[in-house]
Amino acid sequence: MKPTMMDVAALARVSQATVSLILNGSSGARFSEATRKRVLDAAQELGYRLSNRSAAAPANSSTKVVVFVVDELTTDPWMSMAFEGAREKALELGIMVTLGVFRKDEDPEGGIFSVCESQSLLGYIFGTILTRKIDPPEPLFKVPSVLVNCYDHERRLPSIVPGDVAGGRAAAERLIASGCRRIALINGQEGLDNPRDRLRGYKQALASNDLAYDPELVHYGNWEPSSGYEKTHALMKLPNPPDGIFCANDLMALGCIEALKELGKSIPTDVAVVGFDNRDIAQFTMPPLTTFHLPMFEMGSMAVEMLADIAGGLNSSHDQLKVECRLVERQSA
Repeated sequence: MKPTMMDVAALARVSQATVSLILNGSSGARFSEATRKRVLDAAQELGYRLSNRSAAAPANSSTKVVVFVVDELTTDPWMSMAFEGAREKALELGIMVTLGVFRKDEDPEGGIFSVCESQSLLGYIFGTILTRKIDPPEPLFKVPSVLVNCYDHERRLPSIVPGDVAGGRAAAERLIASGCRRIALINGQEGLDNPRDRLRGYKQALASNDLAYDPELVHYGNWEPSSGYEKTHALMKLPNPPDGIFCANDLMALGCIEALKELGKSIPTDVAVVGFDNRDIAQFTMPPLTTFHLPMFEMGSMAVEMLADIAGGLNSSHDQLKVECRLVERQSA
């Protein structure tokens, strides 16, 4: 069997999105030379070539094409991961997938959509880098379309989103299982879907385990390590500080861990820490970060399957699928 991008990622100990961005030479992606070398060495050792990916279907006029349209590609790896999941599944199904970027202020009758009208379209997958409600561009209603990491405010199109409520609950319950009884939440920016849903899950976990909700233990950050660091210092200054901290993403967890070390706290003995997203860096923190996997790769794969079903006349009765964010056990909790 020919090696896949997943094989390269496993050997290099990075995500599929990292492999995709490095091997495709994305100019907007920033990686260390050590990471680039690991990926390139792994690809060479396995005999992986990008041309392996072009065998999904013969290039002729009857080839069906799925167009994966995103609002952002390089700020975070999430849409790259979803696209790679879509490509893996499309390869199995004999479908070609192409990628385009459509920004909020662009004319939906131009750009990527106007180019794609001349293709033999199976349909569109439309993804956003932030989980959010959208008003889908008009071209999505002309052919079968599936939304990834976003949803139609009127539920006119099927969507696939991460199970953030269940993930937030599982994260808090993981800390409770470690013996924590005063659990803080360093959340993302207020007003976004992910922070709202992860907070809801966190509250559910506390209520189910007879633990009181204390608003002093919930702080909102900006997804960056600096806010994790600052909010942890603020939390540890409380008269009754937390013995467990759930950070709503891994980058804030990095800052949290650094702050706890600075304060002389042992992790997880004094304070347990759980992150969310399962970024590459999470396995290299000291101690390695217990976190929850954001299933973008799986969501991209599911979107191709759903689109193929819709195009084949098998419409689902579910207008939205929520995908489990699985626990990744390490040593911080």
